[in-house]
Amino acid sequence: VRMGRTLVELFYDVVSPYAWLGFEVLCRYQHIWNIDLRFRPAFLGGIMQATGNKPPAMLPKRAEYILKDVKRMAKYYQVPVQISEDAFQRILATSNLGAMRFITALDMTQPQYLEPLSREFWIRFWSQ
Repeated sequence: VRMGRTLVELFYDVVSPYAWLGFEVLCRYQHIWNIDLRFRPAFLGGIMQATGNKPPAMLPKRAEYILKDVKRMAKYYQVPVQISEDAFQRILATSNLGAMRFITALDMTQPQYLEPLSREFWIRFWSQ
């Protein structure tokens, strides 16, 4: 860590639209905020299982809120998240384990490609 800079570690999974929003904001402002950004891929499904948690989208009221909130935040931060009522069912039916394993392997071998690769997976999960 260079003098006067703060290390910010972003633990993320490409299955999360909120993680994408945070990722883009941190990437966009890291030089203005004088931070060193460290990406830390983390498989959210494993965390949910280990903690006995459920994805927020599986809870009807929370899913309803997330739908509105992510649309609002995506517009505000100008991130091309395309979220619809059926998005949660589509995403929950799609395993992201392979994507996260690939991202983690890249982090271990070629970390300079982590930012564009992670962004590409988010675009494929949440924008196309």
